[in-house]
Order: sequence, then C-alpha cells, then structure tokens
Amino acid sequence: MEQTKITIDAGNLDDMQRLLGTFDENLNIVTRELGVQASVDGVLLKLSGDEDNVTLAARVLEGILKLIRAGEAVDKSRIVYCIELAREGNLEGIEQVMSGVVAITSRGKQIKCKTVGQKKYVDAIKKNTVVFGVGPAGTGKTYLAVCLAVSAFKGKQVEKIILTRPAVEAGEKLGFLPGDLQTKVDPYLRPLYDALQEMFGMETYLKLMEKGSIEIAPLAYMRGRTLSNAFIILDEAQNTTCEQMKMFLTRMGDGSKMVITGDVTQIDLPEGKKSGLKQAVSILKNIEGIETVTLTAKDVVRHPLVMQIVRAYEKESQRHENAGGRK
Repeated sequence: MEQTKITIDAGNLDDMQRLLGTFDENLNIVTRELGVQASVDGVLLKLSGDEDNVTLAARVLEGILKLIRAGEAVDKSRIVYCIELAREGNLEGIEQVMSGVVAITSRGKQIKCKTVGQKKYVDAIKKNTVVFGVGPAGTGKTYLAVCLAVSAFKGKQVEKIILTRPAVEAGEKLGFLPGDLQTKVDPYLRPLYDALQEMFGMETYLKLMEKGSIEIAPLAYMRGRTLSNAFIILDEAQNTTCEQMKMFLTRMGDGSKMVITGDVTQIDLPEGKKSGLKQAVSILKNIEGIETVTLTAKDVVRHPLVMQIVRAYEKESQRHENAGGRK
C-alpha cells in the first residue's frame, strides 16, 4: 500500500499538550490502534504510514482537537470511541454529541452525551411518551434517564419523579435480606439514589423525598395505581415478567413520561420465565409515541476495558448461537 504523510496543526502548545495526553498516552493509543508513526515538531503533529491508516488517524486526531477546542474532556475511552466512529465513517457524529446539555448537577457540572447512541437515546426520551433503553452495563441508560427526569421536574413539566426496579437480583429475593422493607430494597435501588443525590444535592434530595416529590420503590408497589404528571423510570427491566411489565405500562396517567431500561443479556428471572422487557420491545414497536433505542458496546462510557469485556461476551454468545444453529 502507498505510503503517505499528513501534518496536523494543533494551533497552540496548550491544545497540542492536551491532544498528546500525559506522557503522549492519547497519541500512543491512536498510533497503536491505527498502525501509523507520529512525530511532534512544536505545534505540528506529523503522521506517516499506509495512506488509508494515516488518513484515518488524521481524521481521529482532528476530531479530538475539535473536542479539546470545545472545552470537552478527552480521556482514553473517548479516544477509543473517536477511532470507532472514524472506522465507521461517522466521525462527524462526535460534533452532534457535543451539542446540547442534558442536565446540570447540583455542583454546576454540565452533563452531556458522550456517544452518538446516547444522543439518540436522549432525543428519543424528549420526543416520545414511552422509551425503552436497551443495552449493556456502562452505557448510561439509567443515569441519563434520571438526569432528564430531574430536568423535567425542575422545569415544572412533571410534578413527581418515580423510580422503580424489580426486586430480583442474581436469584435473591427480598425475604432473604435482613431488616424492614426500606432496608431490604435499598441495595436494589442504590444506583438510583446516587444519581438523584448528584443531580439535586443531598439537602434538596432529602426534602423532596420527605414531601413525596421523589418516590423510589419496588415494582410491586406500582400495582393498582395511576401515575399522573410524573416522570417514571423502570430500571433493570429485563428482570420483569411479562405480567409485571404490562402492569407497569398500564399505570401511566395524563402528563406522564416513562423510560424503561434494561440489559437483555443479564436476565436473572427463574428458569422458564420470559422477560417482560423482551416481549414489550417486540409487541410495542409500531405504536406511535413509543420508541426503543438499542445501545451497544460502542456506547459504554466506563473504563475502556468494559467495552472490550462486553464485546467478548457478545462474541461468545454469538458463537454459541451459531453452534446451536448448526446442530
């Protein structure tokens, strides 16, 4: 393949330093992943190698520079994601992701989408009445839903935030846990508490909990109710039965919005029980006002290794499916 050289002008030394990363870590990720050579001359970054690889690396580094100039944090996971987008020919998607603030925490930190999938998910929640967010751990499904719930509450679009989860985790049941109901359900609902506390601040969060403006409860407590003027989030929905999912969805009253999140690869229901999330996504897909957004390993925003772990499990699952089909 033909060899080529491309020079990127970082503009100033500060941007160049951020582009390179600590001990050139950022640059090393790009050169290692894309198989190119690089050298630095002041504010100029010179790339050399196979034409296709160098062109791809230049696109990635220019995309990262756009993030830096927009004041965005650049870490290992974001660089890996930029490489993924460039390989798909969708690097312009990173600019779409940067546009718009999802929410602001109690400490003034702006929460923005970090991937194209997350942006699609957030846009779907804003546009629809019911949204299913399906994808692996670390894709921000629950956290972003809570952020949008808090924004809707602060904007007086809803009067209440209701968060719920089925009390099924790796075969355990509430009866096996010590203490009263609150103590028993706390471990299941802890991720929801944490997200709300970050968004509202502890003092406001506690006041809203006391007033009943925020309700966090097991799914069983939704039965028989009509939930109006509320932003309702059902987390870990892969562990609902079909009956529980139908019960939950039919609780919705006027002025409410529902977000249902789950990972269909981590179902902890007893043998023979079908996941209500799987069924609902299948049978409700053509109803106006209901949308399903599927997030993937590319949308994982935890440690970059989490993306690789998710992919490894996906490949193993696919291998088993293919082996089963050949029998």
